[in-house]
Amino acid sequence: MNAKQAYSEKGRQALGRLLHIGAGNTGQAKKVADFLLAWHNSEENGGWDPVDLWSVDAAIADDILAVLHLIRASHCYPPELGFDPEVTAVWELWRSKTV
Repeated sequence: MNAKQAYSEKGRQALGRLLHIGAGNTGQAKKVADFLLAWHNSEENGGWDPVDLWSVDAAIADDILAVLHLIRASHCYPPELGFDPEVTAVWELWRSKTV
């Protein structure tokens, strides 16, 4: 496994954890959802404030950073990585009522 594949696998695992957290109903879940939904469609869902990294546990912040590496390397959105149902569930929880 080369370095790019290792980053990709680490990022996909981190993304799975973040999607699980973002589907929750806590302050940290909202911060994670804001990050994920900004990546999914920032024009529709709003941007993401990197200072939110200060408001989540270190492990969650590390997962966000791993996903940022994945975004950079893959040039893909969550659905293109096979996470469409999960990101849709996060959107429905955090944004569908505000649209």
